[in-house]
Amino acid sequence: MMTTVLALVVTALGGAPAPAFDPALPARKDVLATLQAGHPRLLAGADTFPAIARLARDDPLAGAWYAAIRKEAEALLAKEPSRYEIPDGLRLLATSRRVVDRVYTLALAYRIEKDARYAQRAFKELAAAAAFPDWNPRHFLDTAEMTHAFAIGYDWMYDALTGEQRGVIRGAIVEKGLTPALAVYRREPRAGGWHRVRHNWNQVCNGGIAAGALALADEIPDTAAEIIEHALASFVLPSREFAPDGAWAEGPGYWRYATQYHVLFLAALTSALGTDFGLSDAPGLAETGTFPLYMTGPSGQTFNFADAGAGAIRAPQMFWFARRFQAPVYAWYAREHARPEVLDLVWFDARGDAASAAALPPARHYRNAEVATLRSAWNDPNALFVAFKAGDNKANHSNLDIGTFVLEALGQRWAIDLGADDYNLPAYFGAQRWTYYRLRAEGHNTLVINPGRKPDQDPRAATAITRFAAAPGRSFAIADLTAAYKEWATSVARGVALVENRAVIVQDEIELPAPGDIRWFMHTRAEIAPAPGGATLSLGGAALAVKILEPAGAAFTVMDAVPLPESPKPERQNENKGVRKLALALPGAARARIAVAFIPLRGDKAAPPPPVTPLSAW
Repeated sequence: MMTTVLALVVTALGGAPAPAFDPALPARKDVLATLQAGHPRLLAGADTFPAIARLARDDPLAGAWYAAIRKEAEALLAKEPSRYEIPDGLRLLATSRRVVDRVYTLALAYRIEKDARYAQRAFKELAAAAAFPDWNPRHFLDTAEMTHAFAIGYDWMYDALTGEQRGVIRGAIVEKGLTPALAVYRREPRAGGWHRVRHNWNQVCNGGIAAGALALADEIPDTAAEIIEHALASFVLPSREFAPDGAWAEGPGYWRYATQYHVLFLAALTSALGTDFGLSDAPGLAETGTFPLYMTGPSGQTFNFADAGAGAIRAPQMFWFARRFQAPVYAWYAREHARPEVLDLVWFDARGDAASAAALPPARHYRNAEVATLRSAWNDPNALFVAFKAGDNKANHSNLDIGTFVLEALGQRWAIDLGADDYNLPAYFGAQRWTYYRLRAEGHNTLVINPGRKPDQDPRAATAITRFAAAPGRSFAIADLTAAYKEWATSVARGVALVENRAVIVQDEIELPAPGDIRWFMHTRAEIAPAPGGATLSLGGAALAVKILEPAGAAFTVMDAVPLPESPKPERQNENKGVRKLALALPGAARARIAVAFIPLRGDKAAPPPPVTPLSAW
C-alpha cells in the first residue's frame, strides 16, 4: 500500500474520477461471528498495554508522553466528576468530551500501573454520568461521545470493576446510548437523521454508538448486531467523501473530528471482530493523511477554511493511518504535533522523519474539496506558502469563501482567515447564517461584486480548480469562480501562483454584464503602510511588500474587518479586533484584471515583481 500512497502523493493528480465504493457488508446474523472473547477488545487487546509500558520505558518521547498522561491521571483523583451542564441550551458536548478524556486517561493509567485508584476514580466519573437524566440525544454528538467514553471504560477496566459497577455502566450504555440510536436507525418519528448524512455527524455518531455495541456484544448480541449492521451501511456514505485523494470538504478542523471517529470505528471493528469489512479500502482514505500536512503552513497554522480555527491539527489517528497504509510520514506529522493523548500511545509509530516530509512535492491540488496549496520548501519556517480554495458553498460548515486564500512568508501569516464565529449566534446554522461577517465573502480574502444585504456569493455555488501545475520555478492553481458570482458577473476567474519561490501572485479576471462595483479584500493582523501602487505590511519583525500590478493607477485603502455599509449588521457577532484589511475598489467597472504580488522583504529590498500575463497563458 505504501507504493500506492506515495505514487498518489508525488504525482500531479488528474485523470478519471475515483471508482464507486460499495463494500460487501455482512448480514446481521453474521456480523458478530468473529467477535473476540473477553476484554479488552476495543482499540486494544491483551498485549497492547504491556507493549505501551515497554514503549514508555524504551522510547524517550513516548516515555515523556506517558509521564504527562499519568500526571494528569493523578490530578484527576482529586477532582469532582463531571456534571450535567448544557450552558448554551443545546449542547452537552463539552461534558461528554471531558468524560471521554478522563476515562481514557484513568483507564490507561490503571492498565499500566495496575493501581485500582485510577479505575475507581474512572468509575466515579462514569457513575455520575450514568445518573444524568439523558445524554442529550437531541444533539446526538453528545450521546455518541458519551457512549464512546462508557464503552472504553467498560472494556478497558472490565477486570477492575465489580459486577454491580459493570451493571451501572452497561445499563447506561443501553438506555442512554444504544436505545436512542436504534430509534434513529429504525427511522422512528422525530428521532433524527444523522445516519443519512455524509459529513462528520455520521462518523461521530456511528463511531461512538458502535463502540458501545461492541463493548457489550457478547452480552446483548441481538441489539449489538442490529446496531453494527446499521452502522456499517450508514458509514459507507462518509467513506465515499475521501475520494479521490483524501481531502475533506468541511475543512481541516472538521477533518480532525471526522477522521477521529472514522478511525475509532474502523479500529474498533478490527480489534473486536478482526475485520473492518473493507471500509478502510475506501478510495482516498489511504491519502487522507496528506491533508493535514498540506493544509499546515510553515508557521504550524492551518488553512482554516469553513468553520475552523487555524491551530495545529493534533490527531492520534495519523499514527493509525501510518500503520494501516504504511506511510511513515504520517507518523512523523503526528509526533510533531501531538498533545499528547492516550491514543497517541496506543497507535504510536516511531517511523518517519523531517526528510520524509521534505521529499513530498511542494504543491498539491485536492479535488472534491477543490483546494490547492503551494510552498517554496518543506521544513523551513521562513518558506513562502499560499493556500487557495474554490469548492462548494453547500458543503457542511462551509462559508461563502470561494476564492479565498491565506499567505505565509518569513515565519508570519500575512493573509488570514478569521475562522468561525459563535455557533450560538441566532440561526448561525439557519436563516441568518449569511448575515454574519465572518461567514460572508466580504469576511474572507476574496471578491465581492455589487455589495448589498443579500448573500455576497451564491450559497448553492460549486466551483472547481480548472488548472493546476507544479513545475519548478512556477506552481499555480486557477479556478473558475463564475458560479459563485453568477447573479452579478458573466465570468470570474482567479489564479494563484508561486513564482521562482520569491513571490506570490493573486490574479483575477472579471467580466460583468454591465458596469458594477468590484471589491478585492485581504484580511491581516499586520501593520499596514499604504504606498503608491501597493502597501508594506509589518509583522513580528518581518516585512512584506504588496504591489498592485494591474490595474494601473489602482490604490489600496485600509479598512476595519467589519461589514460594508451596504451589508447586514447582526448583533453579537465577533468584532474582529486587531484585524484590518487591504481593500481595492473598482467602481463602475465592466471588465477588470486585478493582479497583486506579495514579495517578502529581505533587508530593505524586495525582488522585482513578476510580469503579468493572462491566466490563459499561465
